Amino acid sequence: MQRKAYVTGTAALLVALLAGCTSGPGDDGATDDANPGDAGPVTAPAQPGRYRTLPEPCGAVGHDALDTLLPGIQRITDPIQRDRAYQGDAALTFDTDRKVGCRWKVESADVTDRLSVDFERVVSYDNAVSDDDQAQRLFQEKQAAADLPAPSGVTTPPATPTPTASAKGSPSGGASPSAKHPAAKSSASTAASGSASSSPSGSADASAELQPRTLTDLGDEAYVDDQLSTSGSTAEQRTVTVVFRTSNVVVTLQYEEQPTAIGTVPDSKEMQDRARELAARLDDALGG
Repeated sequence: MQRKAYVTGTAALLVALLAGCTSGPGDDGATDDANPGDAGPVTAPAQPGRYRTLPEPCGAVGHDALDTLLPGIQRITDPIQRDRAYQGDAALTFDTDRKVGCRWKVESADVTDRLSVDFERVVSYDNAVSDDDQAQRLFQEKQAAADLPAPSGVTTPPATPTPTASAKGSPSGGASPSAKHPAAKSSASTAASGSASSSPSGSADASAELQPRTLTDLGDEAYVDDQLSTSGSTAEQRTVTVVFRTSNVVVTLQYEEQPTAIGTVPDSKEMQDRARELAARLDDALGG
């Protein structure tokens, strides 16, 4: 009987020791599930852009639009050559899901017209930056490079007068926006010179409306640039560029016209209206 009592006491002692090892002072039996290395909730990656593919660029511009922007195309008598002119030439690209473009050029007896359309789908490789934000950065870089003049009514610091600027009659003594962007001044000079241009832009108000500027009725953001260039004794060439962004796609449209007759200036309003109309069609086709 004494041996049996001894064994029972030893078992009770072992149970007590085990209990002491599994629970410390103040232990209320709760389990600590916290992970010391957990820095907080994981931030969700930025949203992808709306577009995953791009349209076929040469097919994105219809025959009616080409007839308007490239009037000489209807004067091509050979049907094979005319069809070839309508088809355009696709720009070289290595990834048609990221960047595509098309070019058209039509020469006639009195004018040469060129048109190019480029689509770029922007993809962000930074989880903290969305595709739309990355596309916005690209658009803003293009707009900054265009160096648009300040909108009418926005006061800019006067430039330091220089003898050259004073000789040119600049009211502020520095280069005016129209000096940097000849398109802004060309309409008024065209009306004064009696050229073939039919633009009603001989007034200051019309010139301001046609100067390079941002657009509020196209895509998520847009701008139009208008440049008039001359090269020695050749006729003046006008280049109208419209750039707009819809979600993560940036579209660049460039429309050029160069008359063959020296002294004939391409009409600024007419070319801008044509380019903006095509840009609106492209935006609609994207679903913007």
